[in-house]
Amino acid sequence: MSELKNKIVWITGASSGIGEATAYVMAKEGSKLVLSARRKDELEKVKQNCGLPDGDVLVLPLDVEDFEKIKEATQSVIAKFGKIDLLFNNAGISQRGDVLTTSMEVYQRIININFLGVIALTKAVLPYMINQNSGHIVVTSSVSGKLGTPLRSGYSATKHALHGFFDSLRAEVYRNNIQVTLVCPGYINTNISLNALSSDGSKHGKMDTNQQNGVPADICAQKIVAGIRNNKSEIYIGGKEVLGVYLKRFFPKILEKIVLKQAPK
Repeated sequence: MSELKNKIVWITGASSGIGEATAYVMAKEGSKLVLSARRKDELEKVKQNCGLPDGDVLVLPLDVEDFEKIKEATQSVIAKFGKIDLLFNNAGISQRGDVLTTSMEVYQRIININFLGVIALTKAVLPYMINQNSGHIVVTSSVSGKLGTPLRSGYSATKHALHGFFDSLRAEVYRNNIQVTLVCPGYINTNISLNALSSDGSKHGKMDTNQQNGVPADICAQKIVAGIRNNKSEIYIGGKEVLGVYLKRFFPKILEKIVLKQAPK
């Protein structure tokens, strides 16, 4: 999608982090925005910071775990703007807990938010994109969608699942002029580790050092929008951790040794 001016862009997880930063970049490009997350007050702040005319931004609170509300939300976007040019499936949650002690309820919640909610929203939007014979679906995966590391088994599993699903979708809809892009961030300076789920479902509540020293969210957003412009199938953003993707592909035993050293003592 080379031209973003006046395009209708729907961003989930838009109240903070990568979603918020991407909203600001899209606003500068002249896109019209739909901002979704659970916290309406935070979305209103993002709307104000975008600096767009009031009619060019729709604040649409949405919990992607609530599958029943997704179709209704999609209809609200169509009623407001008449179409959806770009869907950025960015809502997600991370994890900090080992397999042995992590409850099934925690795994189910991670799957609902990171995978099933993304599928539900994509399926709701897809008929409109097919009907208009154009569109771009962007999904926040992770470097963890390419390799697994300790204490993130559920998170990594859902991100791996996104690649299988959206690689399949890309092949199905390319004749409909619909692009599919998977974004694979490494360490980005956001609150993702603070909000990550512990083994018992409580918030991790700690800022990881790697996260704190990660790529600033605004830089990440600029790279995402550049990748969207160039119709990239996958975008990798981060520091040296991104090398893990290439180690996995070409030197898997070396990566395995590195990951084993990361296991909790």
